[in-house]
Amino acid sequence: MRRNLVTAAITLALCGAASLASAQTPAEISRAANPPAVRATTQLPHGVKPSHYAIEVTPHADKMAFDGKVKISLDVLEPTPTIVLQAVNMSFANSVLTGASGKKLVPKVSVDAENQTATFAFAAPLAAGSYVLATDYTGVINTQANGLFAIDYDTDAGKQRALYTQFENSDARKFVPSWDEPNFKATFDLTVNAPAAQMAVSNMPVVESKDIGNGLKRVVFQTSPKMSTYLLFLGLGEFDRATDSVDGTEVGVVTPKGKVGQAAGALEASKLVLKEYNDYFGVKYPLPKLDNIAAPGRSQFFSAMENWGAIFTFEYALLVDPKISTIGNVQGIFSIAAHEIAHQWFGDLVTMSWWDDLWLNEGFATWMAARTTAKFHPEWKTELGAVGGREGAMSRDAVATTHPVVQKIETVEQASQAFDAITYSKGGAVIRMLENYVGEDAWREGVRAYMRTHAYGNTVSDDLWSAVQTAAGKPILDIAHDFTLQPGVPLITVDSATCANGNTTLQFTQGEFTKDRPGKTPLRWRVPVVAQAVGGARVDTVVEGGKGSLVVPGCGAVVVNAGQGGYYRTLYGAEQFAAISKGFATLSTMDQLGIMNDTWALGMGGLRSASDYLDLAKNVPADADPAIWSDIAGSLSGLDGYYDGDAKRQAKFRKFALSVLRPAFARIGWNAKADDSAPVQLLRTQLIGTLAGLDDEAVIAEARRRFAAGPDDANAMPPALRNTITGIVAYNADAATWDKLHAMAKAEKTPLIKDSLYSMLSIAKDKALAQRALELALTDEPGATNSAGMIGAVSGSHPDMAFDFALAHREQVDKLVDSTSQARYYPGIGGGSSDKAMIGKLRAYADKYIAPSSRNATETAIANIEYRLKVRETRIPAIDAWLQKHGG
Repeated sequence: MRRNLVTAAITLALCGAASLASAQTPAEISRAANPPAVRATTQLPHGVKPSHYAIEVTPHADKMAFDGKVKISLDVLEPTPTIVLQAVNMSFANSVLTGASGKKLVPKVSVDAENQTATFAFAAPLAAGSYVLATDYTGVINTQANGLFAIDYDTDAGKQRALYTQFENSDARKFVPSWDEPNFKATFDLTVNAPAAQMAVSNMPVVESKDIGNGLKRVVFQTSPKMSTYLLFLGLGEFDRATDSVDGTEVGVVTPKGKVGQAAGALEASKLVLKEYNDYFGVKYPLPKLDNIAAPGRSQFFSAMENWGAIFTFEYALLVDPKISTIGNVQGIFSIAAHEIAHQWFGDLVTMSWWDDLWLNEGFATWMAARTTAKFHPEWKTELGAVGGREGAMSRDAVATTHPVVQKIETVEQASQAFDAITYSKGGAVIRMLENYVGEDAWREGVRAYMRTHAYGNTVSDDLWSAVQTAAGKPILDIAHDFTLQPGVPLITVDSATCANGNTTLQFTQGEFTKDRPGKTPLRWRVPVVAQAVGGARVDTVVEGGKGSLVVPGCGAVVVNAGQGGYYRTLYGAEQFAAISKGFATLSTMDQLGIMNDTWALGMGGLRSASDYLDLAKNVPADADPAIWSDIAGSLSGLDGYYDGDAKRQAKFRKFALSVLRPAFARIGWNAKADDSAPVQLLRTQLIGTLAGLDDEAVIAEARRRFAAGPDDANAMPPALRNTITGIVAYNADAATWDKLHAMAKAEKTPLIKDSLYSMLSIAKDKALAQRALELALTDEPGATNSAGMIGAVSGSHPDMAFDFALAHREQVDKLVDSTSQARYYPGIGGGSSDKAMIGKLRAYADKYIAPSSRNATETAIANIEYRLKVRETRIPAIDAWLQKHGG
């Protein structure tokens, strides 16, 4: 069930529909009236391989089209009558193949739109050897973030249009005909004929820029290193650039003109992280410059992309606007920089051979970003986020529609759907577990060896495991395979804990935690288990074969998965859980969070009483760590959602929830204090949002009072609370308030604030106002990159309404969604429903519009709806009984 309804609605509004799912996802889907056939693999034959691309493009931004010329140096490895490469929405002319002898051949060109390929056919088979394929072509400038795309935005001087590229996973083929697969690496020369007044940015520095007449200039970039097509980048517009240098590398942040002053934090983070990674990886960053390009607008499914030397980031995730930015934004800027710069090695320098091993990019960058952020900003306590990230992965991993970390990918659609919590968060959690198992030093040495051995090449997961195992001198291959080649969440049950002679002997059984298959035969893992008695030393073992034991120094409460480095759930017996509950305040915050999350999940899954979480929450003191209160606020808000539609029972629950949360909020209050830590600042906004979502009349009234004072009143609307206050007012809006917010959105000239206001219009709980937001989303007014996010934001409170509306206007909505995202976008909108009828709607939509091989997002949405209905029916009565017992 949705946690933190108002807070989640605000987040959804600010980040677009990206909050519905992790990262980017699914690609082109069939729109035939009949159920589509299974799409064949889109992988190209390996008999021809490119080595270099010389590309020249001339964008026509006013016509949303571009002209291109490309010369591709290639090797024919075995005789073939055709050269097949990938291309989308292109037409070709003047195609010529030149052999080493200088002989020219003119091919016949045919396009297969379904398989996204172009075939250059010759009258006779080509002999093995080296050739250059040259062709002119035309392409399309898109309105969503795929291929070469445009973003229109407001400035004080009027409307501006900037062009950017986004190619991961399979959209370079919309910019240049190419072998658009990660294991076809090549070097690139890029030239762009651009308006003379605009700045052009790519992976490499500019080597030449000269006027060519008609208001144009020709910009030539240095040759890139050998890299995959999806990492190529071009940006073009009215930009400013801030620069500095680290270890001989020029580091820059590129922004829309006039915003470079907001880039100081991103520039400083990039410098710090780049220097750290040069040391950590043992291989110096190899390019002469590293830019981070900030763009207005948004996508439904990603915020940043790791193009080599030219990271692309939407400005809401990169720039600090003094009017609305919070400590959370500052943390996000650092974390995203740490993630994307990690990719410059893990993904760019060394690239997975195929999308099966995407997690080698994303899981590692997720882990590396968390490690680096915690190292340089210990005051933020972001290391506690490891529990939340693992929780998100386990929740996704505990339903039947999960998949292994290393997964079989055959089609563009499947590759796009691989960008999810399993790839990112489970991948990162498994790396954290294995680093704990072998030790930090051995892990780092293994990573360094992996980088040295595979630089500029492609790998599979076992290449990493082999390097780490050699460095550690400790076997990890079987453990790594167990956690990456099969899906699911291990469950470690503590069968007994016996104290004798100052030690506690634990007996374990290993099963499997699932949310939707209680009778499932459990898979088997070799599980690294760490345990610790309160005040004692940590000890570890590997539980294998379904059974295990461990002797722990000390007696009393014993925490299994001490330090929360393992990827498994822990189920304690009644006596052990009672001991942990009694000594809860003496545990580390990390272990408190782990125990609370396990208790929540096991209760919702029927392996404990659902009310056990309330026993823990009820006794947490008001001065507990902010991370604990954040977890409690989220969980209580989640429980509240299960009561939607039952006003009497919900009122009883809310009385209890407010009695728990109000003392914590009273301690920190509305107004910031000089000595507030970052976690306290974040908790303040969360508690305000959560209390408002629980219909705390005093909080809602205070938010309205502050909003009425106006955005220029810094005492009433400090930047740290501006979005929270506006979100509460928008969520509880009447027609007059909605009209006021609408007028503010239309008048606003700052894109970041303007975009957030249009999104805030979409979170109203009033159905009539939500309908107005849906209708507004289909007009040109909000901007092409905001509209799909508005529909997604409506779905936060009205999933059934949003889904029905989107489906009724599918042809219009499809144009507003990234072309690689439609197979996830619609299930993401409907997936928040608690109406059983939505299951049939989702299946009918999938049967009609999504290839059978690409329906994982749909099936996951259905599984989550079924799970919520089951919880409401079978778990919530235990909450009611607990409330009755405790005077609720």
